[in-house]
Formats: sequence, structure tokens, C-alpha cells
Amino acid sequence: MSRHACRLARGGFFLLGWLAACAAPAAPVMAFVPPAAGSYKLERIQPATEGAVLDAEGRRRRLSEFTRGRVTLLAFMYASCADPNGCPYALTVMHLVKNELEKLPGTRGRVRFVSLSFDPERDTPQVIAHYGHDHGGAGQQLAWDFLTTRSRRELLPILNGFGQDVAVDIDRATGKPVGTYSHVLKLFLIDRQGTVREIYTTDFLLPAMVLNDIKTLLMEDGVSLK
Repeated sequence: MSRHACRLARGGFFLLGWLAACAAPAAPVMAFVPPAAGSYKLERIQPATEGAVLDAEGRRRRLSEFTRGRVTLLAFMYASCADPNGCPYALTVMHLVKNELEKLPGTRGRVRFVSLSFDPERDTPQVIAHYGHDHGGAGQQLAWDFLTTRSRRELLPILNGFGQDVAVDIDRATGKPVGTYSHVLKLFLIDRQGTVREIYTTDFLLPAMVLNDIKTLLMEDGVSLK
């Protein structure tokens, strides 16, 4: 049975408990033990999409600068998202995983976290810098970069390339945007060659599984985690 099939088979055992745990942005309670890191292989799904982005200092960069050279966990988000099962939950999971990785030797400089906004009109570099103030920083063992784009026009090819679905919510009475987005929560695990190796959606965004997947890619590169 494939790893994805195992996830689906296990779903019935932990889904109810997981939904209850996700009522607030906190780690879900799992009713199973994920496979040990290095005991399985992550398939090569697709190349990470290239595109033009802005960093938190407003500098124009290429997305590949943040998706190559290290194992990368990339999440799409927007700063004003208030859905506890959306961006805040992804942020919580990334924090939990980052905290566990920072306890391990050999991870410094080998893992990166990236949050990329799909609301470029409101999420200016100044906004994402404030949003990410407590999460990233040069003094931390593992980098966490917060990015945006100059426009929706530059963002769209990135979203399409990754298969990230996003729709602007419209007020039916006025026909005007209400300031929120409908989107499928996705996180992308990318190896240091820039290849997507796993895609997490809401049902399977479990910190222990993400952690073991990152460890597996590090071990694949010969990194000792002992």
C-alpha cells in the first residue's frame, strides 16, 4: 500500500479528533504513529514554480532563491486571514515543526520556511514584515522568509504553477470584494533541488508527519540528525 493510501486508510481513525483540535489553531491529536523518518520515500511530484516576488524589505527577488539549496516548507497565506482552520493553523503547524527541528543537530542552514502572500494589494512588504516579525530573523537557527508580490498579475503564474486555488470573496448585494479569500489550504515540501516532494492539505497537515517528511529529505541528503 502506498504512503498516500495509508494516509487515507487512517483518516477515519483520527478525523473527528483532528477536527475538534482544529477549532483553534493548535496541533491536532493523532490516533496513529506516523512512519519513522527515513523508512519511506517521498516521490518527486513537480518542479517548484518560478516567479517574481518581493521580500519583507521590498527587494525584488526570484522565488527560486527561496526554494533551492535547502529543504523548504512553503505555505500560501494572507495576513488578515482569520479562519482558525486556514492561515493561522498553517502558521501554528509551521511553528511546531520549526521548534522541533531546531532541537536537532545538523539542521542549521539546511531547512527553510517560506510564507507567500496571495493578497499583494494589502500585504505590502511592510505588512508582511510586521506579520513575520516574531517568526523569522537572521539570528534564528532556521530561516523563515515572508514574501509578497508586486501585483496579482505577477502572483497568478505562481499560483497556477503550484496549483493553489484562490478566489476573492464577493458581497452578493454590492458585487464588491469583502476582503477575504476562499482557498484550499496547502503547504508544499520542496527538496534542495527545487522539486516538490509532498503537498499537504487540511486533512493531512499534521505536525508529526511534516516533521518526519523533512527529516526524510535531510537523511536523503546524507544529513545526520543524531
